[in-house]
Amino acid sequence: MSASATSDIDGPPPEVDDFLTWLAVERGRSPNTMSAYRRDLARWSVHLRRRRHDENDAVADDVIAFIHVLQGEGLAKSSITRTLAAVRGLHRFMVAEEMRPDDPTADVEMPRVPRGLPKALTVDQITSLIEGVGGGAPADRRDRAILETLYGTGARISELVGLSLGDVDLNDGLMRVMGKGSRERIVPIGRSAAQALAHWFDSGGRPLMEPERWARRDDAEAVFLNQRGGRLSRQGVWGVVRLRGRAVGLGDELTPHVLRHSCATHMLDHGADIRTVQELLGHVSISTTQIYTRVTTEHLLAVYRSAHPRATAT
Repeated sequence: MSASATSDIDGPPPEVDDFLTWLAVERGRSPNTMSAYRRDLARWSVHLRRRRHDENDAVADDVIAFIHVLQGEGLAKSSITRTLAAVRGLHRFMVAEEMRPDDPTADVEMPRVPRGLPKALTVDQITSLIEGVGGGAPADRRDRAILETLYGTGARISELVGLSLGDVDLNDGLMRVMGKGSRERIVPIGRSAAQALAHWFDSGGRPLMEPERWARRDDAEAVFLNQRGGRLSRQGVWGVVRLRGRAVGLGDELTPHVLRHSCATHMLDHGADIRTVQELLGHVSISTTQIYTRVTTEHLLAVYRSAHPRATAT
């Protein structure tokens, strides 16, 4: 290839553009995921051009050098792994679409990131967190409903902010969420979450945060609103969770995902089977559920002792 080594490229190469289109249309990847793929593959393209290669003639040495570059920049292992996953996905796509005969990433060992578990809150910490939001102001009602819904349903933050009024059925205690890959599922709303949502929906809550005129039609349908009467964003939910967590001494350890993880962990601790938790969380693979959840040793021993015929035999 005769391309000069530059630090910038004018838009994604055609091969990358085709891959991104395929991810969006055929695989239903979310806008956030697509943005990450676009950034990661732009770095790969720049790297190749500096080495006077492109996506069509990249070789294993280019991949290995790219790994060294990422490591030299001090990126977290998880960020490096994500970037390389995008590169590998691109070249597998190119081979499948017969854009090139071989995959330069095939024989390169990718760095592995140990799969860690977020730390679940205790039931007492959850109670303290939620009961700590006791005011009757609209923002207090909203924040309590957010915390109850995240913990009560195990919803992802993206699923929460995407909720519209028609997705919530308090009479039947059900909620429709749109998960990853535009996969829709129905999840139950527990009594506490239903009560918090009803309190948010009544005259002293959400109606007082509605603007005189909606900026967008989508805002009018949003379950959770910001102070300006627009649909609450992901950043807005993060702010709510952090603010309420700090108020009860949880510091910055509390995140929306910790509430999701706590929901799943507590269900397992109290006897739910992992398939049920998998369905609730919207995981395609049960192995993903096993990453995000754990059964405490005490619960495991208790179930074993009560279920195995010779566990307590004398």
